[in-house]
Amino acid sequence: MNHLLKLLDLSSEEIIDILNLADQLKYEQKHGIPHNTLKGMTLGMIFQKASTRTRVSFETGMYQLGGHALFLSSKELQIGRGEPVQDTARVLSRYVNGIMIRTFEQEEVENLAHYGTVPIINGLTDFCHPCQVLADLQTVREYKNKLDGLNMCYIGDGNNMANSLTVGCLKVGMNVSLACPNDYRPDAKVLEFAKEYKNFKLVTDPKEAATDADVLFTDVWASMGQEGEAEKRRIAFKGYQINDDIMKLAKSDAMVLHCLPAHREEEITAKVFEQHAAEIFDEAENRLHAQKAVMVRLIAPEK
Repeated sequence: MNHLLKLLDLSSEEIIDILNLADQLKYEQKHGIPHNTLKGMTLGMIFQKASTRTRVSFETGMYQLGGHALFLSSKELQIGRGEPVQDTARVLSRYVNGIMIRTFEQEEVENLAHYGTVPIINGLTDFCHPCQVLADLQTVREYKNKLDGLNMCYIGDGNNMANSLTVGCLKVGMNVSLACPNDYRPDAKVLEFAKEYKNFKLVTDPKEAATDADVLFTDVWASMGQEGEAEKRRIAFKGYQINDDIMKLAKSDAMVLHCLPAHREEEITAKVFEQHAAEIFDEAENRLHAQKAVMVRLIAPEK
């Protein structure tokens, strides 16, 4: 593994290896065991989309690993004034040991990897959100003690979260059921990948997807950059909500996860959210541990 651009690039074994290392690093951090694996190393973090969890977790993670993180807003970089991404990649590669980017186009992440000479980490694009889903898988395994054979349900927009959840969950042996409106299906490349799996199902009825689920996921109806479509999407996603009726169809011990921020009473009711808040905020915390594992594997693979 040279980069983390999308989960489609990783093998099942690589995903499990990251999760195992994330568990180890979490244990060490909780027990005060130092792990200065990235001492003296620097991560450049390019933000073209705003962030809470991504910025804080990567900065904190680099500090805990003994390294340093640089926050690089697109407004403060020449890339925000028209410098080609290939030039930015080649310059930053001479200064830092790795680059994390949170942006809109997947092509920009791929170009950074093509032209740069250091590991590139996708902190989010409109196509996928691999770091979030690694944290999601870590959380599910913590609560359920396994991943293989579990029933995963996703209800909502076929967005970057749906794309990465589909790929990640299928690769670790989970049964995947997605409920999305016809006009908001996952990316065609993801559906092409998923059709090879008999344990994948894409439907329009949330109740069908939620039946016998071990873990249910959802996300906001209008993601960052789609604010102008909010009313149109509110209409399209009416009924695509995790609520008491949906939870009655899932298994009695089903988990609920949300990548946050959550819009209560839209994609999830406040009641269900609060009933599963412990799981959701464990999930948020695990962004830190999963991303530390990714950084170690990419920047210091020999350690």
